[in-house]
Amino acid sequence: MDIKAYKERVEKAVEYLRGQIDESPEIAIILGSGLSVIADEVEKEGTSKKIPYSEIPGFPISTAPGHKGELIFGKLSGKNVMLMNGRFHYYEGYSMKEVTFPIRVMQLLGVEILIVTNAAGGLNPDFEVGRPMIITDHINFMGDNPLIGPNVDEWGPRFPDMSEPYNKELINLAYNSAKELGIPVYQGVYVAVTGPCFETPAELRMLRRLGADAVGMSTVPEVIVARHGQIRVLGISAITDRAVPEDLKPLTAEEVLEVAEKTGRKIAQIIFEVVRKL
Repeated sequence: MDIKAYKERVEKAVEYLRGQIDESPEIAIILGSGLSVIADEVEKEGTSKKIPYSEIPGFPISTAPGHKGELIFGKLSGKNVMLMNGRFHYYEGYSMKEVTFPIRVMQLLGVEILIVTNAAGGLNPDFEVGRPMIITDHINFMGDNPLIGPNVDEWGPRFPDMSEPYNKELINLAYNSAKELGIPVYQGVYVAVTGPCFETPAELRMLRRLGADAVGMSTVPEVIVARHGQIRVLGISAITDRAVPEDLKPLTAEEVLEVAEKTGRKIAQIIFEVVRKL
């Protein structure tokens, strides 16, 4: 992809969105499966604005089940937020640049904090299904990186530091918020694979040995680009199934979505509390 044309596409989308909203968002939240309750809350707080991806110049369109395909601008606990209701996955056939297009838009709109959520399989045998996991670090096992190609220096450095991909203060804030709410949470390492197949038992054994606690098919590209753009990140996974080779049962996307819906409510409570305290 021609980087000059890509940059122009991002700028066009930003220009269009600036014309649609009154205030710049400080916090962006990527709503993974089961997190639409956050969108409901933003709508309750009043002047929210929904913009379908199809209306935004140059914006990709989401095809994954349970992902709507709209940006929502509004307030949450008095903070200006931008919700991404429906994300793009590498397995849908998008390039890494397309997958992370919305993150560049967030960056240029002035977003300072990104909260990213996802559904993930629990590799850690101690993990129970239906609990949130606060992401402390990640492994990029997707065989690709959104920063490959010419660097746009005004967006970030050629070789960005990744010693703290997930902000320690935000991790502590989320952990303490969950504790206060009485929601049991895990902390752990998320590994991203391309999908769309769920993993084989041999793959799960390998990923666990690499030090991962949960496995999923998203999040890492977005986080890489957010950090490149100096956006602080909080990541939370919904543990939707046991990805333990000795305990493996055939899995469907419908089952994952069902658990994600229930766990999403817990994650939403944690996010409400985090945003309130920011």
